[in-house]
Amino acid sequence: MKLILRSLLQFKHGSKFFLAVLVICLIIRLVPYFAPVRAADIAQNQLAMQFSDRNGLPLGTLLTRDQEHTSVVSLNQVSPQFTHAILAAEDGSFYHHGALDMKAVIRAGKEAMHAKRIVSGASTITMQLARMLDPVPRTFSGKLSEIWLSWRLAAGMNKDEILSAYINRLPMGGNIYGVEAAAQTYFSIPASELNLAQASLLAAIPNNPTYFNPYEHWERLKQRQKYVLNRMVQEGYLNEAMPTTASYAARTHTEKVVFQSRPQGIIAAPHFLFWLANQFDKGQTEENFPIRTTINRPLQQFVEAQVQQVISSLATNNVHDAATLVIDNHTGEVLAYVGSPDYFNEAKLGRNDGVQALRQPGSTLKPFVYELALEKGLIRPNTILADVPARYAIPGARLYSPTDYTERFLGPVRVRIALANSLNVPAVRVLEKVGVETFLERLHQLGFEHLNQSPEHYGLGLTLGSGEVSLWELARAYLTIARLGDATPIVSTFSDSPIQNPSCAENAPNVRCKIQNSTTIWQLITNILSDNHARATAFGVDSVLNLPFPVAVKTGTSSNFRDTWTVGFTTDYTVATWVGNFNGEPMRQVSGVTGAAPLWNRIMLHLHEHQEPAAFPSPEGLVQLPICAISGLRPTPDCTSVVQEYFYPEDKIAYEGDNQFNLPPEYNEWLAKQQQSSFVSNNFRILSPHHGDLFLLYPGEEAKQKLEFKLAGNKSVPVEWWLNGEKLDTNSANSLFWNLRSGKWTLEARSGEMTDKVSFQVELASIKPTRRGFSLSNSQVKGNRP
Repeated sequence: MKLILRSLLQFKHGSKFFLAVLVICLIIRLVPYFAPVRAADIAQNQLAMQFSDRNGLPLGTLLTRDQEHTSVVSLNQVSPQFTHAILAAEDGSFYHHGALDMKAVIRAGKEAMHAKRIVSGASTITMQLARMLDPVPRTFSGKLSEIWLSWRLAAGMNKDEILSAYINRLPMGGNIYGVEAAAQTYFSIPASELNLAQASLLAAIPNNPTYFNPYEHWERLKQRQKYVLNRMVQEGYLNEAMPTTASYAARTHTEKVVFQSRPQGIIAAPHFLFWLANQFDKGQTEENFPIRTTINRPLQQFVEAQVQQVISSLATNNVHDAATLVIDNHTGEVLAYVGSPDYFNEAKLGRNDGVQALRQPGSTLKPFVYELALEKGLIRPNTILADVPARYAIPGARLYSPTDYTERFLGPVRVRIALANSLNVPAVRVLEKVGVETFLERLHQLGFEHLNQSPEHYGLGLTLGSGEVSLWELARAYLTIARLGDATPIVSTFSDSPIQNPSCAENAPNVRCKIQNSTTIWQLITNILSDNHARATAFGVDSVLNLPFPVAVKTGTSSNFRDTWTVGFTTDYTVATWVGNFNGEPMRQVSGVTGAAPLWNRIMLHLHEHQEPAAFPSPEGLVQLPICAISGLRPTPDCTSVVQEYFYPEDKIAYEGDNQFNLPPEYNEWLAKQQQSSFVSNNFRILSPHHGDLFLLYPGEEAKQKLEFKLAGNKSVPVEWWLNGEKLDTNSANSLFWNLRSGKWTLEARSGEMTDKVSFQVELASIKPTRRGFSLSNSQVKGNRP
């Protein structure tokens, strides 16, 4: 409007024209205040929502955004007894006057003048509705505003529409509004089934809901009910078949009325109910209430109690919050949903929803990078991975050098051992083979929609939890493993009120419902995650992850111990747990296995208390062959522990001919730090210098600059050192120091039939160093700490 006025004034400057424009603007602005108000204009859209569990047990009622418990019904869905009672009590001549009842106004005026105080009001139902729609101060101007709105209501709506809007907004005590909400709350029946005694009691409340509170002021309410019944007699609403309408009213007044109130408020699963309510706010459905959810209330209440107990036991470790999600694998239905230990404790951020909150997932994404690498043939079930120090150059950042929780390295490890023990370095090496972009695409297919940054943003740390995901997303992804690659939506309500997570096809245009056609690799991942002996190195054999039935499980801990996770499944259920602090504070001496795992353990045991789950199917099409547990190779006479491992059938020939494993150069740093072990004994090699190294010899420093010749191997075995074909006269075994001399050199170490050889070069430097030191290498050193 300002823009139009400014444009007009640019062309016309006369005062008359200016005045005309102002009048037009004023009229346009005031039109809404003159227009009749129609029923559609005041329709009640934000209603209270009632929820039940899968068996019909009530979970609770969520109020409207104004914190009102409101249920809207049409006039023909209300007992005539209540309609008559409220008309008699509030406006007996409603159908016979307009917006104002002039007779009542005159009567009230006379009574006030005689008594010198207000004895009775003259507000009609239409005026009361106006006051409900637009509360105004009890002043003269406020009264005029109320009357004006009443006329607009009467101009746009018929009597039945006004009455319907009125009885659905009646204040019925506390935060209960409308006759339907009152009937359901106080008597557990719909408004259509109210009898005369019940109807007259409810019609007595709106006059002063606090003063006539049925739970606190029963006698007051009974007196008001007597007034309502008497008014019904005067207005002729009572059954004339009775001997006298007065006796009928008296009998009704003495009739016993039982308040069989259903539990009010939230009984269980508050975070879940609010999450569902938000789905309604997004316009997903317009179903009738109550909404029948998939929640199992007894299970929900058990899980809520366990969350509180576990958090209480960890309080000394600065642990205050937790969240849990339980899903039926066969249907994808949510059975339990706990967002925090206590939703109603605002001081402890209880309203935060840990199921939907975004947190760093730690190692819980590792199974998916191994699955993808196996699918693409980048690794095989019998692949040996290097758990040794590794360094990666990160553009614009420090060198990245992943380490494990124990800050130790195991050297050569099988895929099974690497995943089961959640080793970081092998996982990063596998991601390097797969590619961050490819892995990120797979995570999107699995439903991790909040990983929406670029591959460069996450880097190789993605497999260690550098992104942020929700417990909901993690549970859905592990449900996919449990269903052998079948990505099913998580279901939260039944078909008669369907609110559920979008199907995989709807979640993203490029998402397939079947993540991978072959089930073999998913079966292998499940087999590894359920191998209690394989994870014994990191977790021990008798940890809380070891249950008396087949279960696959993975833990995770984010950086600085801010989040701990445990997600696992049987053939029947998937359980995801998170333990941490909503305010981001780190926990003390708490990891995935000590934080979230005990909670996960309790829930899993409870779920299978009466019936153990079926065993997981063995990976189809693979063969099991004996291997040495330490080396991962075909057993030899000196192998102390033999286990079975899965192989592709085509790898069997290579297996039968492989009886030694010569560690590549990437193991040198790790080998140099090892004491006597089978790997050191079987890997006779020169660790220093490296093949191809270049060293500078500075003038005047010839006598001071020495190079260590270092060997990996059995220290008790005699070693001969040869330099450019000449044997060095020394009694040293695994290590000796040699004075640098310029030239090209070939160093050889011999011990019986074992031998190793490297070449290096020493050059004269043109300038003297400013500080001591001498070694330069051709190989680029890469590294970083997380």
